Amino acid sequence: MLTIRREEPDDAEAVARVHVHGWQAGYAGFMPDEVLRRLNVVAWAQRRRDVGTADPDHPFTTVLGEVAGSVVGFTTFGPYRRNQDRDDLDPTVGEVVALYVEPARWGDGTAVALLAAARAGLTERGWTGYRAWVLAENRRARRFCERVGLSADGERSTYQVPLTGGSPPVGLVELRYAGRLDH
Repeated sequence: MLTIRREEPDDAEAVARVHVHGWQAGYAGFMPDEVLRRLNVVAWAQRRRDVGTADPDHPFTTVLGEVAGSVVGFTTFGPYRRNQDRDDLDPTVGEVVALYVEPARWGDGTAVALLAAARAGLTERGWTGYRAWVLAENRRARRFCERVGLSADGERSTYQVPLTGGSPPVGLVELRYAGRLDH
């Protein structure tokens, strides 16, 4: 049975594992293979600790989906990041910054439950609308967004993916989706 709870500091490695697995499975075929191969759970866990989303005073909240004590998914939400900058927050609208589920659990309702928790958290903060950025080539995620009531609003961005060996970064197009929280 899936339970939803708030992230705690000791969850960093479990959340990073889901994040890395989600990237490797979800972005295969359009994210450079070099990037997916070099993903490192330990490094991503340390980055989570450094960012501090488990801190109750952090502007972003991460909630986890657990089954039998194992983290199987997570979502991070909070105020909208203008230009996707965590230091430039818009207090008038919410954002789902991340939503990742272990690939073996795709399609089992885990993502829907996590999004419902994020929407409830955003509503508790008083927002009536929210946004999410999705890689344009991630058709599975785009279909999910549309199924849960989000719509592409016409805004686009380019996510710069750094490469090694002095190669220039690869730019991947992102689409912004928007939805209402008051229905």
